[in-house]
Amino acid sequence: MYDQIREDTLFIMLYAAVTMLSLNACCYLLFRQGNAFAKNIIPPARLRRWTAAFFAAIALCHLWYLPTYFLTSSDDKMLGGLIAELLDCMTVIPLAIVVLFTMLQDRRRLLWPICVVMVPCVVGLAWCVATRSEDLLPVLLVYFLLMCIGLIIYLVRALRQYGRWLRDNYADLEHKEVWQSFVVLAIILLGYAIYLLDVGETIYEYATEVINIVLICYLLWRVETLSDLSTLQSLDVNEETPIIEEQTTNRDLGPLLQKYCIDTQLYLQHDLTVIQLAKAIGTNRTYLGQYFSSLDTTYNAYINNLRINHFVSLYREAIATQRSVSAKQLASDSGYRSYSTFSLAFKQRMGQSVMAWMHDFAE
Repeated sequence: MYDQIREDTLFIMLYAAVTMLSLNACCYLLFRQGNAFAKNIIPPARLRRWTAAFFAAIALCHLWYLPTYFLTSSDDKMLGGLIAELLDCMTVIPLAIVVLFTMLQDRRRLLWPICVVMVPCVVGLAWCVATRSEDLLPVLLVYFLLMCIGLIIYLVRALRQYGRWLRDNYADLEHKEVWQSFVVLAIILLGYAIYLLDVGETIYEYATEVINIVLICYLLWRVETLSDLSTLQSLDVNEETPIIEEQTTNRDLGPLLQKYCIDTQLYLQHDLTVIQLAKAIGTNRTYLGQYFSSLDTTYNAYINNLRINHFVSLYREAIATQRSVSAKQLASDSGYRSYSTFSLAFKQRMGQSVMAWMHDFAE
């Protein structure tokens, strides 16, 4: 197989192209100030740095695997492969997990446990390199698979918590949800599994490079279209909104929300957070969260309900005055930046699609 790859000009070009793509993606995240993908979105700086480090590791990974394609001795190829896998366990794999963790912005997760779980792989591969033996590889493969299963279980739990946190704190969820990180994880695991389960065919080398291209492009898009939630938390509410200082109890919050959120139409403000709303009505995030919990709802559902009611009111007014309106314009006037987000929320609330409801109402 290696002899075929050395003579395969197309693969060598693809290999070099992936290396340059990862380097360019790394430099873009480190040195470009603006956002080429979504100009109105400020991505998390911490996530950009870690992802840039991951892209740099992918480029380096291609460099330290390169000798295995050109070595002629089988012993040298085996040693080169073991060294490359050891370097992978020290850089690429930990950085991939770190990127997944930093996508979850509900809290800063400890990163040192990632290094701890990688220690057996690093030590085992170092022993294989020192002894020039592959006897320990089956055990390391089993450990790696168990580690991946544990990581998946942890991420399922973490993503569920993150989803609840988003709905308890943000009115607008677009550019904030990260369920797509499972796609990233699947690609990473698939790509590494292809390396581990070397079937001795040139096609698997091509498949690995294609997976790397998909991974780089996807991560670059994901990082640049994910909002930095720390900046949203610090935004001020509308200056015209009255601010009261005294603390309130749960029974006071209903009238206060009516006065300072509904009557003032504060709910139409884009990216209104629960902290901003709590500040506007003179309470704190904990009391307001407890109030929504007592109503068996979330902050996100509460704001969506007000916005959909506003949409219905605007449409009824348009029908009464025989004005021609579009659903997208009314959704925008009701506080939604994304029509798809509005459409999903509307169907969940009304039990039918926007178009079907408008058609039924018009009749």
